[in-house]
Amino acid sequence: MEKDIYETMQNDVMKSNASEEDKQKMLKNIAELKGQKINMLITGATGCGKSSTINALFNTEKAKVGVGADPETMEIEKYELNNLILWDSPGLGDGKEADNRHAKKIIDLLYEKDDNGNALIDLVLVVLDGGSRDLGTSYELINQVIIPNLGEDKEKRILVAINQCDMAMKGRGWDKENNKPLPELEKFLEEKVQSVQRRIKEATGVEITPIYYSAGYKEEGQEQHPYNLSKLLYFIVRHTPKKKRLAYADNISKNEEMWKDDDELEDYRKGIQKSFMETVVEYGSKGADIGGKIGGIFGETGRTIGRVAGGIIGGAVGVAKSFCSWVGSWFD
Repeated sequence: MEKDIYETMQNDVMKSNASEEDKQKMLKNIAELKGQKINMLITGATGCGKSSTINALFNTEKAKVGVGADPETMEIEKYELNNLILWDSPGLGDGKEADNRHAKKIIDLLYEKDDNGNALIDLVLVVLDGGSRDLGTSYELINQVIIPNLGEDKEKRILVAINQCDMAMKGRGWDKENNKPLPELEKFLEEKVQSVQRRIKEATGVEITPIYYSAGYKEEGQEQHPYNLSKLLYFIVRHTPKKKRLAYADNISKNEEMWKDDDELEDYRKGIQKSFMETVVEYGSKGADIGGKIGGIFGETGRTIGRVAGGIIGGAVGVAKSFCSWVGSWFD
């Protein structure tokens, strides 16, 4: 059975040349990291693809995908993937009475506290339907339900993502062969991002930068490969408190097809690696006097993270090797 990220870190520490005192400090730090849980709420209007997004991003097919007019998710579903806890909320847009009932459940969850008295929900991912012109329900959800009840650090705790970007112009402008938007569609999507950003800012005063993606699908002999999932995952990780980021490491989908295509504006793989390593460096070595030796101490951890963020997002052995050299520069 493959070791998880915490076992790898523990093994690194035990094999290192650090003093016994520093080893004990680092092992205590790792145990504390292992106890960190991420709670993420995924919400949006009916049919936007929340459950499909969960299944595409993470190592699960537990989330039910709605078929036809009746949404599958009628209650807030809770999926526990080790330290990653996903809350899949009912879709809004099926009538005022149902929407009010679902909105109340979402608000109650946003006000729920963890054992330390902090907000239980670390991050809210609001999924919009890129194929729909009418985003009124989504704006009501964001502007009237989520943001007013999100508490402190609103900008850091909400991420808005436009799914089904391949359907934004009724399917026109999508390069099926290369699985990416053609320039006309790309321009349309960027304008949509700016429009969503502007409307949220005008209504709430909160500055949010949406992104667009496609979770992909397989149905009735048709298949749409995911697009920009690596970017979405990168933004999710960056919006998560640094101390909790490693909870994603063992739960990311192992299907390489999920991660192949993105807009290539950044190296999202390296960004995810760096985010994980920031947690290892800052919290794994806290209080230990190890100076420049940290690269040697967490060598296998670095390679494990390389396999997670490299082997999954790209799928090449060379990626992991290049990550090892990058780790060296990170610890210089």
